[in-house]
Amino acid sequence: MRIRFVDRVRVVLVKFIDAVQSGILKNYAVFAFIVSHAPQKFGAQACCDRAFKEFLIAYNRVPAYKAFLDQSGWVCKSRNSDEIFKSLPVTDKPNYILKYSTEDRCLDRRFVYEGVVIDESSGSTGIPYNWVRSRREREFVKSLIGIYFRYCYGNKKYITINAFSMGAWATGFNMALAAQALGVVKSTGPDVDKILRTLKFFGNQYPYILNGYPPFLKYLFDEGRKQGFNWDDYAIHAIVGGEGMSEGLRDYLLKFAKTVYSGYGASDLEIGIGGENPLTVMIRRLCRQNADLKKTLFGDDHRLPMLFQYNPLDHLIEIIKKEIVVTISKPWTLSPRIRYNIKDEGGMITFEAMKEKLAAHNVDMLELERKCDYPRWYLPFLFVYGRKDSTVSVMGANIYPEDVESILYSDSILAGNVNSFALSLEEDAQGNPRPCFEFELADLDQKAKVQEKLENILSDGLANLSADYKKAREEYPRAVEPVLRFFGPGQGPFKDNQSRIKKRYVKQNDG
Repeated sequence: MRIRFVDRVRVVLVKFIDAVQSGILKNYAVFAFIVSHAPQKFGAQACCDRAFKEFLIAYNRVPAYKAFLDQSGWVCKSRNSDEIFKSLPVTDKPNYILKYSTEDRCLDRRFVYEGVVIDESSGSTGIPYNWVRSRREREFVKSLIGIYFRYCYGNKKYITINAFSMGAWATGFNMALAAQALGVVKSTGPDVDKILRTLKFFGNQYPYILNGYPPFLKYLFDEGRKQGFNWDDYAIHAIVGGEGMSEGLRDYLLKFAKTVYSGYGASDLEIGIGGENPLTVMIRRLCRQNADLKKTLFGDDHRLPMLFQYNPLDHLIEIIKKEIVVTISKPWTLSPRIRYNIKDEGGMITFEAMKEKLAAHNVDMLELERKCDYPRWYLPFLFVYGRKDSTVSVMGANIYPEDVESILYSDSILAGNVNSFALSLEEDAQGNPRPCFEFELADLDQKAKVQEKLENILSDGLANLSADYKKAREEYPRAVEPVLRFFGPGQGPFKDNQSRIKKRYVKQNDG
């Protein structure tokens, strides 16, 4: 493979960036100054050069990646690094991860080194899988998340209660390490009694940060209130992740926590790819109120995506057929991922483009930043809908978990009584597919009240959210009429939720 001389020089310059970046991450003031003032044009090219450098490393040192390119029939006659990179076939779990061994996907076909840790994915989309991380890349991610925490919470020290599942699970283990930047960390896992005992033991003289999956934190707050725990006496902040979150759920959590921010990552890649901050939350909440603004920013999809900012030097993100394709560009990645399709739907908006799109709706970015009272970081925005296959489709209308969640949290009766839900399709007596909604109730004695409310608002709510559902209801009302079922805590399809790391909102097809 022949490469232009100028591109080879840029790769060498990028190696210099790699050498100094770890030092920069240890100094928040320096990092913040750079991301607030770095020339955007220079930064965009540096991101591409860094990703290309990681491609060269994988091409020369990772047997599986070289074999993947050969079997894909990849050929590129261009000597231009950008054209070479864009010609590379996209990898994903079926065509790359599952096809080649762990050893073959690692640098020099080795992963048994001192300090290497094996993470396990949650298995929310299938069988749990193992992911290897070197000591240096884990330290790098820890530093990056520490910078993010410092940005959101300043110099103040907190007691962080890490409620993510621990053990081999990627999110829990890595968040426990990264949260040390905030002060004291106790990893309880998703154990309500242990968390409440911890809060009572240390008292309300300290501020706390709770880390966990969004639905678990809702469950924690609800259970605490049932047990007479006075959340108002405590200064609580929440950092959530692992799955999307509606603004309705954020509203609910904000009854108990002063701030609620979400992070974006995936076991396939790593945690800490992107993060919410006061600005992204404010923009997203504006879009909830303004359908025209939402359409300008995110397109015709009726769903309101999560909105993050991310560092393009560390992750080169491409949007291919509305799916998020990521290259881990930072150094010391033991098992490189080049143009990896995580199967999340979404899009990207540069900082300047976001500023222009907001201005078209008379929204001043500078004024938003003043309201946030946070420093400007010239970082692009990433919006994420979630996994492409997380949907139920009937009569041409897609029903998403986000739709159901937004309806649940629009009503106080439903928000206070529903722990979880699951979507599926089933056939009625005439063989017609019907959307089935199953709900886990905190108290089955409340079934009649919850059922009456859902019968009144669920179908209308779905029609208001989705034009496709509205049309299907007009043309085939019987086919899209919801089937409702209710269960007590841990019953029916929810019996495995205690052992499952993430909740499963779309039931697997057993056929």
